[in-house]
Amino acid sequence: MGIVADDNKTQEAPKRLPLAEEGILETLLLPFSPRFIVLTICAVVTALLIGIGIVDRKIFDILLVPILIFGGLTLLGIRDLLQKSHAVLRNYPISAHIRFLLEEIRPEMRQYFFESEKDGMPFSRDTRAVVYQRAKMELDKRPFGTQEDVYREGYEWMHHSVSPKPHAKEKFRVVIGGPDCAKPYSASVFNISAMSFGALSPNAVRALNAGAKKGGFAHDTGEGGVSPYHREMGGDIIWEIGSGYFGCRHLDGSFDPEAFARVASDDQIKMVELKISQGAKPGHGGVLPAAKVSEEISKIRGVAMGEDCISPASHRVFSTPIGMMQFIAEMRRLSGGKPAGFKLCIGHPWEFLAICKAMIETGIYPDFIVVDGNEGGTGAAPLEFMDHLGMPMREGVNFVHNALVGINARDRIKIGASGKIATAFDMARAMAIGADWCNSARGFMFSLGCIQSLSCHTDRCPTGVATQDPTRARALYVPLKIDRVHNYHHATLQSLTELIAAAGLEHPQQLRPIHFSQRTSTTQVKSFAQLYPALRPGELLEGTEDPRFHDGWRMARAETFQPAL
Repeated sequence: MGIVADDNKTQEAPKRLPLAEEGILETLLLPFSPRFIVLTICAVVTALLIGIGIVDRKIFDILLVPILIFGGLTLLGIRDLLQKSHAVLRNYPISAHIRFLLEEIRPEMRQYFFESEKDGMPFSRDTRAVVYQRAKMELDKRPFGTQEDVYREGYEWMHHSVSPKPHAKEKFRVVIGGPDCAKPYSASVFNISAMSFGALSPNAVRALNAGAKKGGFAHDTGEGGVSPYHREMGGDIIWEIGSGYFGCRHLDGSFDPEAFARVASDDQIKMVELKISQGAKPGHGGVLPAAKVSEEISKIRGVAMGEDCISPASHRVFSTPIGMMQFIAEMRRLSGGKPAGFKLCIGHPWEFLAICKAMIETGIYPDFIVVDGNEGGTGAAPLEFMDHLGMPMREGVNFVHNALVGINARDRIKIGASGKIATAFDMARAMAIGADWCNSARGFMFSLGCIQSLSCHTDRCPTGVATQDPTRARALYVPLKIDRVHNYHHATLQSLTELIAAAGLEHPQQLRPIHFSQRTSTTQVKSFAQLYPALRPGELLEGTEDPRFHDGWRMARAETFQPAL
């Protein structure tokens, strides 16, 4: 079979320009492409305006402002083309800046226009609103029923009684101080959590401390030391000592017992607290660069000017559970017998159980333990630490509570809870699973006017709360904010009083896990007693089979934080 030729010539394909000419044409047309058209328009308009002004000098003054605007945009576009840091600006000169502008205001746009009342993190709009309303003594009621989906998994509620009690007249307080404490402290069940001067502005510290004095509650200093702004208002202080020993250290960073005793002897300081770790970044140290170590911070923290202010990840004064207990006993002695305790976010279970074994072996018991949850934190922290390191507050509080019950020490050690506590329900829930009192940091920041702008780490706080910029801090008017701090505390405790009475109880210390339930699916509900089972008194000493504690107790050793594998 032969090959048949097609006499009908196929239609010729359109001729293409040579590759070199095609590349030249594309380059010539590039200024008119969507990517570069804004720069081209600005350049052309600038040239036209300059040309018109030269031709008719009478209108040059009128054209000067448009020339400066379009000329400035043209220069900006040329800079965008030449810079090498942002690819999007090289490809979209001038117009790409809109993207950066939208990204900059995205949190505010979402917060003000798109969040529902129950959305928003770390705190919902509804929670922030109730703090503002209580701080200003405005109506804090809600209309038309709950906006919660009461059938969603995770929804929680508190049980009420058909025989409610009258509202308690007394302010809820708890006495902190075990048998070895010479000066126990009667604390409010709601106090200001640890926030350092340096993280907060001078005016914020003043307002918080004066509000604490007015309301009869305590103000934790954070690890940044006792500043003049804490002292001048006279409110009760819990002095927190971190691994940097700020305010009680030698210049080499080691602990100075004489300096500690001198500061702790102040009657305004009611308790001394050793910070082992914090919720936002457990196991992570910190560095305040030398450039930010002002003369004021140098004096308050006891650090040298011109040097980085380092807060190590671990303590230098002890390295074992037994050493930790001995140091807490020394803190109590040096303070003149004031309550001494420690704060931590629970990590390895065997490490806290090793501390429990050290208590038994040494006979030294702290007067209190503050349990911080990984949902807590007012300062900046690496994303991985903030989101995925450490035990959440509720599990941490219940773990510590049960461990102390298990070694027969719960009656002599009080437990504080810290981590995203802002309302009376938050407090009641924490106290039901083991806490004796609650601390709040961000709740009291809201009472000062914080708007959750999430700019605490930038020194550009828009409300003057979390900044060292004096021009920003002056916006926080102290006399007004004192009242708002006090009002928020008072109204929150009043709400707690109403909750407790509705449950048929007289004091929040009567709360137990049986008073709360959680929906574990759309059709199943469990009480907190099922979700947080209790150890028997002395069960750890007898040898528990509880899977939460069995392996950890076996691995824990009083002489080291390392596990016995």
